[in-house]
Amino acid sequence: MRWIRQLNAETGDSAEVLGGKAHGLVVLHRLGLPVPAGFVVTTEACRAFLRDGRLPDGLDDELATAIAGLDVVSVRSGAAVSMPGMMDTILNLELTTTATARSAVEAVFSSWNTPRARTYRELHDIPHDLGTAAIVQRMVFGNRDDRSGTGVVFSRDPNTGANVPYGEVLFGHQGEDVVSGSSSTLPLRELADREPTVWAGLLDALSRAEAHYRDACYVEFTFEAGELWLLQVRPGRFVGAAAVRLATDLADERVIDRHEALLRISPQHLRHVRTPRIAATAEVLARGLGACPGVATGRVATTADAAVRLAVDGPVVLVRPETSPHDMRGLAAATGIVTARGGPASHAAVVARAMGKPAIVGVSGLVVAGSSVSIGGRTFDEGTLLTIDGTGGEVVLGSPRVVTDAADAHLHRLLRWADDVSGDRSERDEAQRLSAAHAVLRR
Repeated sequence: MRWIRQLNAETGDSAEVLGGKAHGLVVLHRLGLPVPAGFVVTTEACRAFLRDGRLPDGLDDELATAIAGLDVVSVRSGAAVSMPGMMDTILNLELTTTATARSAVEAVFSSWNTPRARTYRELHDIPHDLGTAAIVQRMVFGNRDDRSGTGVVFSRDPNTGANVPYGEVLFGHQGEDVVSGSSSTLPLRELADREPTVWAGLLDALSRAEAHYRDACYVEFTFEAGELWLLQVRPGRFVGAAAVRLATDLADERVIDRHEALLRISPQHLRHVRTPRIAATAEVLARGLGACPGVATGRVATTADAAVRLAVDGPVVLVRPETSPHDMRGLAAATGIVTARGGPASHAAVVARAMGKPAIVGVSGLVVAGSSVSIGGRTFDEGTLLTIDGTGGEVVLGSPRVVTDAADAHLHRLLRWADDVSGDRSERDEAQRLSAAHAVLRR
């Protein structure tokens, strides 16, 4: 059995073998887009490692061949199912010997069974026996000079579904500074102003990726001395009103037909289409970036352990400087999430969207010190009741009045399509109308 696949080869392997991240890199290469040279050690090798406690026979020889020509690399995890930040990443690794590459791959494989990774899989019903791939790629340096940087971008706005690129960028930094939330990012439009050639290449990449997936896409990128490199791509996975708008827009653009648009929206999506908002009359303590729509009310918890403890007696809002994979238990226990730092692709934002929990990131002036929180010039102890609006980014003391947005034109159009398919125009709720159309389309 071959344990390694080259990223620049037409392997024909599925994401179950290559892992989702490496499978996306193969797609990018096939589309003629710039991907750093490298290879992937398959999920099959990881399962053998987890079963036997050692790397499988023959992998050493394959590694010796694969690392030829590579000097400084990154080694990243990439399971078939996305598990953001849950496993280990090794950067700036000098490949002096094959043993250096045995050790890094082993470290990534071993991180599959860390407590945070197991907790995440349990929360999302991901089987524990899937294993992860390990991706070894030549490093590109976003911190090389003032024409270097890194960022993330959605081809369309994940909060609304609008057909405009949405993301963030950091100049003179590496990718982990964006996704960790430890640094204050800049809006993506700064890239267009400072590096127009990189911006043009990124727009081209987004267009090609959307055409391939027939869906909105999420891309991680680095640029080194003015040269663009793509590090990850996957479908955008929009929810709620954003998913509805995306589906109807793609149908209007003739990327998909109306029947596929209907099938892409589940009845569960419709539960989150009418987004609750804090009423305009509420006194706002502070504002940040809305990272996941919805309103959450709960008592302040400033650590993951406190969130788990306080959640026994009712909803909690986890308030942190930034979150990390070590906060998974607290993120799971919380009904809402607030961070002082980070942007729309920070760990807190990504995990919140995956869990469907209202979240706000990058709240200016928020300070977490011990078991107290200072915000808006006032200090509150742990246990204080807060309400957050993950759409508008508002933080409010207590439990204010909440209003719900009316259904927009995109939802009305989708439901008319559903009624056309089912032939039933009787008075029913939205989920029933969509379910009736699904039943006809799946016959």
